[in-house]
Amino acid sequence: MKDMYIYGRNAVIEVIKDGRAKKLYLSSRDMEGSINKIYALAREKKIPLTKVDGKKLDELAEGGRHQGVIALVNDFEYAELDDILKEASSVKGGGKILILDGIQDSHNLGACARSAYAAGFTGIIIQKHRSAQVNEGAYKASAGAIENIKVARVTNISKTIEILKKENYWIYGLDMEGEKYYKTDLRGNIALVVGNEAKGISDNILKACDGKISIPMTKSFDSLNASCAASIVVFEVQRQCIEDTI
Repeated sequence: MKDMYIYGRNAVIEVIKDGRAKKLYLSSRDMEGSINKIYALAREKKIPLTKVDGKKLDELAEGGRHQGVIALVNDFEYAELDDILKEASSVKGGGKILILDGIQDSHNLGACARSAYAAGFTGIIIQKHRSAQVNEGAYKASAGAIENIKVARVTNISKTIEILKKENYWIYGLDMEGEKYYKTDLRGNIALVVGNEAKGISDNILKACDGKISIPMTKSFDSLNASCAASIVVFEVQRQCIEDTI
């Protein structure tokens, strides 16, 4: 298992809280704001800490915006699909799962994870091959949220959808030809599929969905960033779930 350098203050705080930080690198100059919190957490958990200059931090983060702190951690531990389903089975209002079909940008993956976690989703499913994986950029974009939501990798999303259907999930793909998302009943066990940044959802996966939903836009602009689109719809799922329990 290889190591990763996680950067960005929020992301580093989360890996410290979860006990995954093996070593910290802090800026020798910047000890303001949340850096003090990170320093205190590291001392409390007895994590080795080294103060370095900005050049060293830039090198470890490979040009990423590190905000003066970097944590050395083990490679990300993926969950199994069964882990997500087991946890979802005990969630009041039904399980909520986000499926990412061929997302290529790790920052989009991280942003999707941030929204899904905030909206109370149980897990995220990604492809094992030919798609973005959880890396340093995903951690940073998720502000550490990806540390707190289960992410499972599968080799075949179509087959995974069939498994979810057998577990009484309704599968909805985000597609421009679909019904307006806010007019769709998204309560109960729901899995949302968001497609590739350029091509959208693969034809075979879209056919496997129970329905298609869309985000209405003006005629002059016909597409959204994948993570923006995912954010809109996951919070609609949350809204409907909250209303259903009131």
